[in-house]
Amino acid sequence: MVLVTRLNSKEFYVNPDLIVFIEETPDTVITLSDGRKLVVLEDARLVIERIVEYRTSVFVKLPVLVENGQEGSV
Repeated sequence: MVLVTRLNSKEFYVNPDLIVFIEETPDTVITLSDGRKLVVLEDARLVIERIVEYRTSVFVKLPVLVENGQEGSV
């Protein structure tokens, strides 16, 4: 999950697998696969960096799980 901040400064997490696209209009708007739109304080580049960090953290753990015989546990 990726941490983002609403315009009212409340933080929440969004599932990056549900993000269709991110645009700056000038506010950053994240559009989800179900059509919902989230307006956040972070700029698009920062959201993308957080998505990359999240995915890296998931995939870095994958070889360890496979080596330990936990292939279906991810």
